[in-house]
Amino acid sequence: MATQLIEPKSRKGMVISWEALPDDFWLEDEPVENTGQPLLAGALREILELAGYITAYMLIASNFGLCATINGLLTIKAPDWVYVDRVNQIVSDRKSYTPNLEGNVPAVVMEFLSDFKNEGYKGEEYSAKQTHPPGKWFFYEKILKVPVYVVFDPDGGLLEYYKLDNGSYILELPDENGRHWIDSMGLFLGTWQGKKEERTGYWLRWWDAEGNMLPWAVEKVEQERQRAEQESQRAEQESQRAEQESQRAEQESQRAEQESQRAEQERQQKERLIAYLQSQGIDPNNLPNM
Repeated sequence: MATQLIEPKSRKGMVISWEALPDDFWLEDEPVENTGQPLLAGALREILELAGYITAYMLIASNFGLCATINGLLTIKAPDWVYVDRVNQIVSDRKSYTPNLEGNVPAVVMEFLSDFKNEGYKGEEYSAKQTHPPGKWFFYEKILKVPVYVVFDPDGGLLEYYKLDNGSYILELPDENGRHWIDSMGLFLGTWQGKKEERTGYWLRWWDAEGNMLPWAVEKVEQERQRAEQESQRAEQESQRAEQESQRAEQESQRAEQESQRAEQERQQKERLIAYLQSQGIDPNNLPNM
């Protein structure tokens, strides 16, 4: 193992240290429990990317090894989704992550329940087992001390949001909109039901501080299409209004021309009448209405 960055911490007889994995360490990939989990994890990241939220020094990954050494024994847990707000170094092909040594402790860890929970699945997401290898709940709560732990059931749409309070996870109820505010991210997390790609069901979604749901790429494209269509309709309406104004102006011009012609005709008629009266020896000025 590489040199420890900090002094080991003792917790109730446990010695916890943060050590990097050797370059030749083979990190076994945990199997993906169902095909929907990568879609759920990818959808969460996609929204953040489109919103311009992700920076180079953030770490957002799925089925990714989080490492700690407990009593000299390496422990690795691979959450379905993890968010670290700051890492010390940008690594293009990071295979695992050791908190405190390589950057901040994860701010958010998520687990997506699989169908196995109904087939004798042991509920690793809720396991507080302390002996090696420890359960995920114990690892996130007591070893890493992750501030926010989310357990999501994609089948039923149940979102369990646990917040670290005085060293223990406390289940937090959602707000009136069914969402949870995550301080470290400045975003709301909640559930949404619908279809994306080949999956129809419940999804985890992000909302901004104003309560606007951040869109996926396909939704953003549709929004842009609708905006373009609305702009086209507005432009067409403006063109029609301009044409109507032009027609009204033409009509006004025609009416003015007709009035001018009538006035000229009346003037000519009056001049002819005056000339006729004068030819008859009658003074037009002595006649009424002349």
